[in-house]
Amino acid sequence: MTSVLMTTALRRLALGTPISKDDLAATAGVDVADVDNAPGAEDIEYDDEGRIVGWGLTLIPTPHAFIVDGHQLYTWCAADTLLFPAIIGSRAKVESQCPASDVAIHLTVDPRDGVSDLSPADAVISIPGDLDSARLRDSCCSPGHFFANAKAAADWRAQYPTGTVLPVADAYPRLQSISDLLFN
Repeated sequence: MTSVLMTTALRRLALGTPISKDDLAATAGVDVADVDNAPGAEDIEYDDEGRIVGWGLTLIPTPHAFIVDGHQLYTWCAADTLLFPAIIGSRAKVESQCPASDVAIHLTVDPRDGVSDLSPADAVISIPGDLDSARLRDSCCSPGHFFANAKAAADWRAQYPTGTVLPVADAYPRLQSISDLLFN
């Protein structure tokens, strides 16, 4: 059920507008109470009108810009930028900043072709190792970044010794296999 809810939420948020819980529940074919009780529901972002504006993909600015079909969106972490194009079925332009060097990182992620237009070409992505399902956003998303290169990620590796730092192109197929398990 969570995968259906989140997939539906991601696809609706990709349109660039908030969604009501009633609309999400109806579109996903579940009860409204299922939205509130879904694992990770405590991380859902709402606007002042009680509409959903973020659940992995968000209308609220983060360090990871995610442009889809002309809609300026954001993701909670770097890994989400590689996961979400396949889930929503659309190509995305990604812009982020290396937190260590402040170098701008740009890439395109296509659900069929993977990563292209990566700049800098030796950019890497950090993937935390110790995930806490009760605090998924804090344990997985907040420490997930792009870095200009492996050297720029050295301090991150020291802080997250169970985590992984991978070249962005290598991370894409690994994350897609995880996405297939979670969302299909």
